[in-house]
Amino acid sequence: MLAKDLISDIIPSLKTSDTGVDALNWMEVFRVSHLPIVNNKIFLGLISDLDIYDLNCADEALGNHRISLMKPYVYYYQHIYEVIELASRLKLTVVPVLDEKKEYLGIISQSDLLHRMADLIAAHVPGGIIELELNSRDYSMSEIARIVEDSDAKILSLYVKEIVANNQLMLSLKLNRIEIQPVIRSFERYGYKIKASFSGEDIYDDSIQRNFDSLMRFMSI
Repeated sequence: MLAKDLISDIIPSLKTSDTGVDALNWMEVFRVSHLPIVNNKIFLGLISDLDIYDLNCADEALGNHRISLMKPYVYYYQHIYEVIELASRLKLTVVPVLDEKKEYLGIISQSDLLHRMADLIAAHVPGGIIELELNSRDYSMSEIARIVEDSDAKILSLYVKEIVANNQLMLSLKLNRIEIQPVIRSFERYGYKIKASFSGEDIYDDSIQRNFDSLMRFMSI
């Protein structure tokens, strides 16, 4: 999934003739804290709500102010992982997208990025989750996949977190089946340490309980 596939078709860019008040109004409408300033396809930079609050006269055109704008962006051909890295590192609510000539193409919103990431990790697909803890030297994707598939299941997504302090890895496996006990038993037979597991039924029941508790608190007000 590339940056060009994630561009929002509803969030506008700002011009230097727009005022700070205009920018804040658009930010409130689209629930973002940043907007790009673009003149004739030239990306001038991102302005944040904090930048605008610092202006003496927010009702004047943005071009009348000396603002030090940050200029983060991705190219249209970059992968979603690179977009996520930039947004996460700089805490951006939108990410500008440029072409090879560095002309502005549009922006990717944090909200759209989250929805697409959910698709990548199969968050919307019913299935259980298994967390494994193992030494880095023992990690073998082919063996893990074989154990899962021998238990009549498939891996829908895999997340790996490195624990540098003790040279360990934490693996989160999203599977395509709710009943994951056969897979857990297989991992245990091969000596894998199960850190945690969540079946689809557990997740569903927990959600129902939280909704019920919220309803009870509301009715007691």
